[in-house]
Amino acid sequence: MYAIVKTGGKQYRVAEGDVIEVEFMRVDPGSSVEFEPILVVDDDGRAHHGKALSKAKVTAKLLGDKKGDKVRVFKYRPKSGYRRTMGHRQLMTLLEVEEVALSPQKKAAAPERVEEPAEAPARKPAARKPAAKKTAGKKTPAKKTSARKKTTGKRTTARKKAT
Repeated sequence: MYAIVKTGGKQYRVAEGDVIEVEFMRVDPGSSVEFEPILVVDDDGRAHHGKALSKAKVTAKLLGDKKGDKVRVFKYRPKSGYRRTMGHRQLMTLLEVEEVALSPQKKAAAPERVEEPAEAPARKPAARKPAAKKTAGKKTPAKKTSARKKTTGKRTTARKKAT
């Protein structure tokens, strides 16, 4: 069973026991965090989404914080001697997924079965009226617009004669 959760503007595929790096969260290490999943796929391979996830939750334990990989930023403008180098390391939070549950009682149980209602008595199809016949009227052809080539008119400037 796995779930898709969204945190920090990104989506992660998680299962029980996974350790993931997410954007920095201001929560004490050792505390637990709950996420509402976007999608849950159970052991049978059935996907649950929408209203089926109203009670679903993903519980994770905070392991700690760390810095991500360094990203080098290099600015350069040619022919002017302009060169700048900077670096950036994003703060990350380590999470260990403890539980993926469809509902509070069922940890990884089979999905809820929806009973189908008893078959309703068959209805007679409604009698259709015959379609009205179209009159074959004479159609006038659409006027064609002549495609004129647009030209940019050159303006000639006359020089004034010196008097």
